Amino acid sequence: MPELFVTNFNARYTGVSATAERMAQAHLGRYDLSLVGQPLDGLPAPISAAEARRQSRRPSNGRPFAIWHVRRDPEMMSALYARDVLRLPIRTVFTSAAQHRHSAIPRWLIGRMDAVIATSPQAASFFPGVAATLTHGVDVEACRPTTDRASAWAALPYGGRRGVAIVGRVRPSKGTDVFVDAMIEVMRRDTQVTALVIGMTKPPEAQFLRGMQERIAAAGLSDRFHFTGFVPNEQIRRDILPALSLVVNVARYEPFGVVPAEGMAAGTPFVCSDTGYYRAFSDGGRTGMIVPPGDPDATAAAVSTLLADPERIERMGRAGREKAVRDHSIRREADGAAEIYERLWAGETLAFHRG
Repeated sequence: MPELFVTNFNARYTGVSATAERMAQAHLGRYDLSLVGQPLDGLPAPISAAEARRQSRRPSNGRPFAIWHVRRDPEMMSALYARDVLRLPIRTVFTSAAQHRHSAIPRWLIGRMDAVIATSPQAASFFPGVAATLTHGVDVEACRPTTDRASAWAALPYGGRRGVAIVGRVRPSKGTDVFVDAMIEVMRRDTQVTALVIGMTKPPEAQFLRGMQERIAAAGLSDRFHFTGFVPNEQIRRDILPALSLVVNVARYEPFGVVPAEGMAAGTPFVCSDTGYYRAFSDGGRTGMIVPPGDPDATAAAVSTLLADPERIERMGRAGREKAVRDHSIRREADGAAEIYERLWAGETLAFHRG
């Protein structure tokens, strides 16, 4: 029976899903691990919560209890039901990325976890006594720089001589419209640039998408903007990120945000808004530029400044790769989580409060 259960109850693949996926992949081979809920790439077929409860009764490797690592409210509820109602031998670990005070019910649930991991100092500030602060990591082996950015871009089917992209679901909170409006200004002046919007558009955002496409058409740039829809993560990391000149993620709000870190690992600098963990990624401007959220003019100015200086892009790309390998690898995050698991199994009390 497993000793570690990783929950993923959301059928939609989200940033939370991606972070759970990366860490669980890193823990395969280290622990007897089961995925609970919805499938994730590179992991065993998931089991149901009911089956996870059954398997939790007798953890493997002589463990005194199984650990459930949860990241969402329904997952916390399920874990607490198993631990406190059914009295199963489990302990709960919750990862929190939110940089705001949770509402009452999530706070109550989080307060009953056996350990809380924060993904940034800002997230940790809302929970006195977190077990650890571990920034989200990325697979620095899957994201690697190319030796020839121009040739790598030319091998892709998008046209132009240079590519700039935003990666993430198409919606206002992600600042997709800020990116589009900024790139319209950039591309009016620079005829060699192509823009990619990589990510799904859900039905509620259909009108939002149409509005952006209408503005692009009015600017006469429809043939140079590509709305790719969903692209598999492997393809983004292996083929697209290393070929881009810039990643531009200008969310209005972002709890953390790993796309710039993946770009850094791929040797590609970024322009990002001042939210999430983006400023820390920038390393004082060595790896990327930070602009105010919701400001297409500042975004356009930063993008134009970098595109005008290819040597600076390459210099920032090298610095980004070094920082990603040193500070933001998934192995580093997984090792930190493993330390929390081992401390719990050793009998330490890591909960910051009860009540």
